[in-house]
Amino acid sequence: MNQVMQEQLFDRLDTDRDMLTIVEGKNDKRALERYGFTNVRTLNKALFRVVEEVEATNSEEVIILTDLDAHGKKLYHYFFTECNKRGIKVNNRLRQLLHFSELRQIEGLPRYLERLN
Repeated sequence: MNQVMQEQLFDRLDTDRDMLTIVEGKNDKRALERYGFTNVRTLNKALFRVVEEVEATNSEEVIILTDLDAHGKKLYHYFFTECNKRGIKVNNRLRQLLHFSELRQIEGLPRYLERLN
C-alpha cells in the first residue's frame, strides 16, 4: 500500500468511526473499537435478523467490513444486496482501501496499522 493510500486509510478510520458497521465476529469488533468505532454489530445471529436490526436503526448508511477472504466476500455480497433492497446506502470506502493492503482478516487490523506507523 503506497503512502497516499495509507493516509486515506487512516483518514477513513477517523471519519467513519461513528457509522454503523457490520463485522463477522467479536474479535473484529474489538479491533475496530480499538480505533474508536462505537457502533459495531457482529454476526451473532441469523443473517436476516442482523439485516432487520440494521433496518430498525433507521441508519441511512452502513459499513460492511467482513473479512476479505472468500467467505467474507459472500457475506459482504449478501448484506450489500439486502441493504440496497431496503434503501440503506453501503459505504465502501474503507473496504476498498483495505483491498489494496495485504490484510485479509479484520481482526488483524490493529497489528497491520501498527506496522504502517
